[in-house]
Amino acid sequence: VTPAAAQQIKNSARQSQAEGLPLRIAATRNPDGSLHYGMGFADDDTQQDVSYTSEGITIVVSPVSLDLLNNTVIDYVELDSGDKNFIFKNPNDPNYKPAD
Repeated sequence: VTPAAAQQIKNSARQSQAEGLPLRIAATRNPDGSLHYGMGFADDDTQQDVSYTSEGITIVVSPVSLDLLNNTVIDYVELDSGDKNFIFKNPNDPNYKPAD
């Protein structure tokens, strides 16, 4: 999690009264091989979840998503449209292109 993403996650947690809850990250493989991502605050956790802390954010990932998300960086950036959004920089995604 980049510092910009961490700040936005903290802001979102405060606005949705989810402070103190971990952030659940998930990924599934689409039929074309690309990845679909999901994230939200987790008010449940299972014994199988793997937990990480990055930039002060506790992240939980299910074992099903773990391999798909290995080495992923979550950032919060301004897109071409001028809107800001979370992006997943994931070397496991066939559509990922590292910055030059």
